Amino acid sequence: MKALLLRYATPFTTGLFMVSLVSGVLIFFHLGGGAFKGMHEWLSMVLILPFILHLWRNWRPLVSYFRHLPMAIALVLSLVAAGAFFLPAGSGAGGPPQLVFLHRILDNKVSDIAPLVGETPEALTARLNAAGYTAAPDAVLSDVQARAGKSDVELIGVLMPKP
Repeated sequence: MKALLLRYATPFTTGLFMVSLVSGVLIFFHLGGGAFKGMHEWLSMVLILPFILHLWRNWRPLVSYFRHLPMAIALVLSLVAAGAFFLPAGSGAGGPPQLVFLHRILDNKVSDIAPLVGETPEALTARLNAAGYTAAPDAVLSDVQARAGKSDVELIGVLMPKP
């Protein structure tokens, strides 16, 4: 069984990486259907097992890379590139359209948003305060959110009327 797993580690790593690569590129360029997102996420999770087996099979050659400067440089640059995604994006005007729209909505006062969710400013303010926010009808929602230390998703969950 071990020999069988090790024999297929690299081929499955290669195959699933190719699927992840192509689906990731299609998602990036907003091409294809919605199936690519699920395919990319799930098959990237499946890729973990063959990747671990691939590392196990090729452990000695991999360890030898750590003795040379290019591996250190590649790892540091990879971490820096990943870390860049955690930095604020300046004015917040970039990103997916739905997030740009959300941030524009959250830059309005509670009293301005209340009619959009079918509430009076006082009722929405009361609902926000009951949910742990400190709000007033003239308060800007993004400021209310920042003071509460909660996410956009949590705030939207409180703003949207319950069916």
